[in-house]
Amino acid sequence: MNSTDKFDVIIIGAGAAGLMCAATAGKRGRKVLVIEHNEKVGKKILISGGGRCNFTNLWVHPENFISENPHFCKSALSRFNEQDFISLVEKHKIPYHEKTLGQLFCDGKSSEIINLLLKECEESEIEIEIRTGCKVLEVEKVDNFRIKTNIGDFNSGSLIIATGGLSISKIGATDFGYSIAKQFGLNIIEPRPSLVPFAWNKKDLNCFSDLSGISVDSLVDCSGKSFRGNILFTHKGLSGPAILQISNYWNKGDEITINLLPGLNLTDRIKEWKIESPKWLLMTQLSATLPKRVVQKFIEISGYDKPVNQYSDKDIEKTVKLFCEWKVVPSGTEGFEKAEVTKGGIDTNDLSSKTFETNKINGLYFIGEVIDVTGWLGGYNFQWAWSSGYCAGQFV
Repeated sequence: MNSTDKFDVIIIGAGAAGLMCAATAGKRGRKVLVIEHNEKVGKKILISGGGRCNFTNLWVHPENFISENPHFCKSALSRFNEQDFISLVEKHKIPYHEKTLGQLFCDGKSSEIINLLLKECEESEIEIEIRTGCKVLEVEKVDNFRIKTNIGDFNSGSLIIATGGLSISKIGATDFGYSIAKQFGLNIIEPRPSLVPFAWNKKDLNCFSDLSGISVDSLVDCSGKSFRGNILFTHKGLSGPAILQISNYWNKGDEITINLLPGLNLTDRIKEWKIESPKWLLMTQLSATLPKRVVQKFIEISGYDKPVNQYSDKDIEKTVKLFCEWKVVPSGTEGFEKAEVTKGGIDTNDLSSKTFETNKINGLYFIGEVIDVTGWLGGYNFQWAWSSGYCAGQFV
């Protein structure tokens, strides 16, 4: 390949969305170049799902996504859905299994999904060029796009930005996609870390940091949304699936409410214990359900280290509020370094929901995480990458 080569399509970003788009466009006979600034493709795929890649979810609906325009994702999700990607996984004979709540993981390694995408690219009518370690220096558009890189200049009629968001900076995440959007006059919804752990406020840090490493099944509420799952106490704050989920809906200063005993009517249970085992300490009773150190901490906060038969109705009410309506106001999040995805991004009002082409610049497309569409934890963000990449690949 030399710098005089002209391509039908140049895709910047060889992650989930970019490789899906390349394979789709290539099968339509398009001459495709994929540019990746990292030395390897699919780095985020590789580390996802604890190395097993939670590649989609059995139950994908538009309601599982957050955007300033909640209707934008509907078209792509319906045209390439979870069953379509599952069919690809089965086509390539990749063993997989379901975990909780419809989450699908590889039985083996995440690299199997990368290999699937590369094999799909190999089925292209014209060989797809993939260049790693290729850094874009400048993007220009006159009639066509001219991409200046550290290994030469390349031209194309269509340019796809599939560079992801700002999450997980340690694997090379940058603001390149947003810079290109600004260059061409597109609006950007402020990018924010999401699916991210919370940081304690100063008071709670002093109180709860010694519970680090303990996990509790809980119901977490914020801004009218609720998620049930484990929460994890850390040295810095709170993490775990339920916390990551609710972080999609949290704004700085918001209070989150945590029920450490979901499914249990603690008021009624304490009244039953007063009859059944009146001289037992409440800590003893609750330690059968919750980790003992957690119970000790909350009993210490309540100041009620006494047998259950000594609990007045007022004492019971206070204890129930503590365990079942625990209020936390995080000081913030752990930021993009620990975030699994980026919330916000390219304003969907500037894009076609059918083709992903911008309505300001002909031939310029944005797909995947760089767009203002953010999925829940559980395979939804990968499905968005597959869906948006496939749909754009049908039109570039």
